[in-house]
Amino acid sequence: MLTATRPHTAALSRLGHALSDSTRAAVLLALRNGPAYPSELADDLGVSRQVMSNQLACLRGCGLVEAVAEGRRSSYRLADPHLAPALTELLQVVLSVEPNCCTGEGCSCS
Repeated sequence: MLTATRPHTAALSRLGHALSDSTRAAVLLALRNGPAYPSELADDLGVSRQVMSNQLACLRGCGLVEAVAEGRRSSYRLADPHLAPALTELLQVVLSVEPNCCTGEGCSCS
């Protein structure tokens, strides 16, 4: 078992901070599927581009996402390949703890 050091707990706290906001959590979950442009994320999540910019800056600061320059535009992706399966597993834990948060045929949580 991995011993939790101060840097480990600080990293886990950054993840907790990132997940404490529903927009940031939605961005992380969306990026599990691959890179996306900020404008697409904003439209998909129903927030303004300014809000999306602020949330992406926070996630960059937490070390969870990174920008990839593509000419005059930048797309965003998860900073580490371990994040996508970890977020999926975390979502499964949430659904097992609170199974009524997403029910019915239209559920796309997992």
